Amino acid sequence: MNEEIKLLKKVNCPENVIEHCKAVCMKSMEMASNFKNVDLDLLQKGSLLHDIGRSETHSIQHAIKGVEIAKKYGYDESVCNIIERHIGAGITRKEAIKLGLPEKSYVPVTLEEKIVAHSDNLISGTKPVDLEFVINKWRKNMDDPEENIKRLIKLDEELKGGN
Repeated sequence: MNEEIKLLKKVNCPENVIEHCKAVCMKSMEMASNFKNVDLDLLQKGSLLHDIGRSETHSIQHAIKGVEIAKKYGYDESVCNIIERHIGAGITRKEAIKLGLPEKSYVPVTLEEKIVAHSDNLISGTKPVDLEFVINKWRKNMDDPEENIKRLIKLDEELKGGN
């Protein structure tokens, strides 16, 4: 069994979250096939651990908790950045303040961070969904989603391009 799956079980991540993480990992690997310079080992670790913080909370704080857990178990900054920056299409410094997160940008920067964030967007539970599903969900669940939706569409276009 994969080390990351063992860790998810060790920290008592709910089984549905573990299954979701596996589905996001599969989607990430599929998306990565469009690119030449992807660190597949990093991508696998980051995608499997992106929701590890849900072992402690299901709030938006799960990304922050996830980084704490990953650091505790020796994961490096590149994995921690994937965990921290996977929410939506990223969260700006201004949005972070409104959401009660530490004041900084949570927008994905590296290709691996972008792939995991977007793969997470395109998996609902364990099922693949399309961009329209995500946009509709965000419009229904967010107070002012339009800036987030613009980032989502830009991320989708960037990752469809490949290299």
